Order: sequence, then structure tokens, then C-alpha cells
Amino acid sequence: MSLPTSMQGVFLPGNSTADVRQYPVGTPGAGELLIKMGASGICGSDIGYIYRGYKTHKGLNGEPAYKGVIAGHEPSGRVVSAGPGVTRFGVGDDVIVYHIHGCGVCRNCRAGYFISCSDQAHRKAYGWQRDGGHSDYVIVSESTCIPLYSPLTYADGALIACGFGTAYEGLRRANVHGGEDLLVVGLGPVGLAAAMIGRMLGARRVIGVERSAERIDFVKALALVDDIVLADENAVERILELTEGKGCEVSVDASGSAPGRATAVAATAEWGRMSLLGEGGNFETEVSDALLHKQLTINASWVTSLQGMEDLAKMLATQGLHPEIVVSHRLTLSEADEAYRLAAEGATGKVILVPSSAPDAA
Repeated sequence: MSLPTSMQGVFLPGNSTADVRQYPVGTPGAGELLIKMGASGICGSDIGYIYRGYKTHKGLNGEPAYKGVIAGHEPSGRVVSAGPGVTRFGVGDDVIVYHIHGCGVCRNCRAGYFISCSDQAHRKAYGWQRDGGHSDYVIVSESTCIPLYSPLTYADGALIACGFGTAYEGLRRANVHGGEDLLVVGLGPVGLAAAMIGRMLGARRVIGVERSAERIDFVKALALVDDIVLADENAVERILELTEGKGCEVSVDASGSAPGRATAVAATAEWGRMSLLGEGGNFETEVSDALLHKQLTINASWVTSLQGMEDLAKMLATQGLHPEIVVSHRLTLSEADEAYRLAAEGATGKVILVPSSAPDAA
């Protein structure tokens, strides 16, 4: 198959705009794949740490984490070319890309948690330190790919690549299981992912907390939560009423806000488990009555492992669940500036980019 020599890609100047530029289509090297993009999501971290202005990350010697590469760390697409030494995937295979390429030999990488690779010189994230998925084509390491199991779509794969994997890891650590009530604070894309996955894992009832009236209307139409509580001063009281005064056995905070986290703590039942998923902000709480005397367990979770992402993709495919139902906006690469603006303004659901050259649906 003859491939084009140039392609579109999205560059983020850091001034709340997105530039669409022309780039050469690369050739995969040893252990690499060339992927024709099917869909690529815009993540909240892209907005907060790159789009609005380059910020630093701990462990990068004070330098901006974004290195001026093609943006986008939630890629899913089809293999169109394979480099030497590739063994698992071949031309025509549909894949999801785990968004960090780690050193492969540190303790975290050997456990599949490339996100926490301890060798900063070799740790490279797609869309941050190496070219990402907001493009027609992207070169990826085979070691970072998992199968896009049928009947999952490319949009499903893009969501699994980050947000749904993040939600799954938090729920797995909180050990949500059948017969329990699950509280999800913040019903953005990650919160909605937690709602879908929590029900899949056996939660008896899912209660969501959200402050945006527009987003509440969007969520109601998805039927992913049983009850939606407005995020105001009466939120905890309302949750306790819904749970006969005991609170929820498991809670996740996807709001990334101090008030949201405080709501989650207060509305978690005795001996309950809570996972912190939202980036940024502070966590402030009284300790004795709120935590110690309730015997709470609190987890802080950052993304998931390569194995966790593959397990999740397989479960969703087996259950016939499609993460893409939380997508509210699909735009082409040429509309990247508008797509980022929508995401930055707090779109009701997930915003994804679908290249006009995308292959037929997986």
C-alpha cells in the first residue's frame, strides 16, 4: 500500500490555541508500528498543562514537560506499516496505544506501569515528549499497543487509552463489587467512565454528583447513573438520604476540586474505600471523625498499567459496552482549534478528533 509523504498534525503553542501544521509521514523503526489514526481524545491534562500554557512536572528538572511535538496522548487506529522486529501486531490490526513509552527495565515498567517509569531520560509520553495521536499517522512502539477488541470502535479505543483506564484502576484499587453503592463526584469524561465501569464490576447503584446543569442534562440521557445530586451545600445530606443514612461503600473523586473531595469523604460509608482520580487542587479534611473513626481507606491512582488497560478493553468488548457514548463532540483535525476550545470551556462530554483520512470503523 502506498502511503502519503505528508500529513496534518496538531501543535499546541501554549497560548490557548491549536495550530494544524504539515508534517512528514515517518517510517517505523525497529519494534515500531505506523498507525493510521482512527480517533484521538483531548484530555484534561492537555488543557491544563499544555494548551493554556506550558507547565512543569515534578521530576523533569524544572523544564516544561511538553517538548513541542504533535499533541494527543489517546490514540487508536490501524497498523499500516511495521518495522523490523515486530512480533505481535501486523498490517491491518486495530490497536489502542498506551500513552507512555517507558524504559522497560525499571521496577514500574516491568510491572506494566510505564506511566511511573523512573528513568526520566527514557520515559516519553505520546503528545508530550514524542509525537502523539492528533495527526493522520503516528509512529508508536509495539510494546505500548494492545488489541482493539471487536466490537470496540476507534472512539472507544481513544477513551480507553487514558480516561477509562484511569477510572478502572481507581475502582480496581477500591475493590468495588456486587451489592455496593458507588459514588462518583464529578461527571466529566473520567467520572462517566467510573460510572460505566463501576456498574460493569457489579455496583448495585451509582450516584453521581455534578454542578453543571448542562452536563447533568447530558448525563441523564446516557443512563449511566441511577441518581444525580447537585453539587451544592446539601449534596452530602441528599446522598445520605439516598443510602438510608449510611453513605456509599465506594466513592471516587473525578472533580479534582477540594469541595468535591470533601463531599466524597463525607458521603463514604464506614469501612468504605475512596479513590482520588482528578488531577490538581487540594485535599483538605478533618481527620478523626471524617477518616479515622469511619475506618476509611483512601487510594490515589494515576492512570493504569498496560495490562490493566488490556484487561479493561477485553471486559468492555465482552460486555458489549461502548465508552464512546460519553463523547459529546467529534471534530476533524482541521477543526482542532475549535475542538480544544470546546474542551477548555468544559464540554458536556468527551471531545475527540477524527481525521478525515481515518480508516473504516473497526
